[in-house]
Amino acid sequence: MTTLAPAPARFHPLRDSATMLRRNLKHMLRYPSMTVTLVGMPIIFLLLFVYVFGGTLGAGLGGASGGRAEYVNYVAPAIILMTVTATVQGTSISIAMDLTEGIIARFRTMHIARVSVLAGHVLGSVIQAVFALVVVTGVALLVGFRPAAGPGAWLATAGVLLAVTFALVWLAVALGQVSKSVETASNVLMPLVILPFLGSGFVPTDSMPAGLRWFAEYQPFTPIIETLRGLLMDRPIGNNAWFALGWCVLIGLIGYLWSKKLYARESSR
Repeated sequence: MTTLAPAPARFHPLRDSATMLRRNLKHMLRYPSMTVTLVGMPIIFLLLFVYVFGGTLGAGLGGASGGRAEYVNYVAPAIILMTVTATVQGTSISIAMDLTEGIIARFRTMHIARVSVLAGHVLGSVIQAVFALVVVTGVALLVGFRPAAGPGAWLATAGVLLAVTFALVWLAVALGQVSKSVETASNVLMPLVILPFLGSGFVPTDSMPAGLRWFAEYQPFTPIIETLRGLLMDRPIGNNAWFALGWCVLIGLIGYLWSKKLYARESSR
C-alpha cells in the first residue's frame, strides 16, 4: 500500500509578515535606547536652533517683527522631516545587525514567505517613525510652534509624512543590506540628515550663494519641506506637493526594487 507524501505547507505572506512585525516591535521594546537616540537627535536640533539661533535667524525672516516665535514656525517642518530621516537610520542598523548575526540566513532556511522578513522591518520602522513624529511634534508645540492647519491640512500632512517614511525606509533597507558592518550602516544614511541643512529647512534658499541655491532648490527635500510648511502654516504650496510626491515615488521604487534584488541575490547563494 502506497502512502501519499504530505502536501507542502503553503506560504502565508500576511501571517508571516505579521509575525516578523511582532518580532521587530518586541526588539524595539526590549532595546529602547535606539529609539530614544533616534528621537533625541531631532529634539536637540530643535532646541538648538530655536533657543540659540532662533532670535537672530527669526529677525532675518521677519525683519523687526521677526524673532524666535517667527523662526520656530519656520524651522519646525524641517525638524519634523529630520525625525523621519533619523528614524530610518535605525532601519539600516537593524537590517545590518540581522545580516551580520546570521538571523536572516536562518530565516531563509525556514518555510516562510520571503517578502515577510523585509516587510516586518519596513512596517516596524514606520510604526517607530510615527511614534517619533508624535513626540517631536509635541515638543515643537511646547517650545512655541503654532501651526495654522485645519483638520484637512493635518490629514494631508500625515499623508505626506507617511509617503516620505515609506520611501526612505525602503531605501534604508537596501542600504542596510549593502553595508558590510553595523558601523557602516549607522553612517551610510548621514547624507539624509545633512540634506535638510542644504535646502530650505533652516534658511530660505534666496539667502544662499547661486550654486548652493540651485542645489537647494532642486534637491528632493526642499519641495517636501515646503509642502509640509505650507500645509501646517496654511500657505500656498504651488507645485511643491507634486514634486514632493514624485520624489517619494521615485525613492521608494528604487529602494524597493534594490532591496528585493539584494535579498533575492543573497537567498540564491
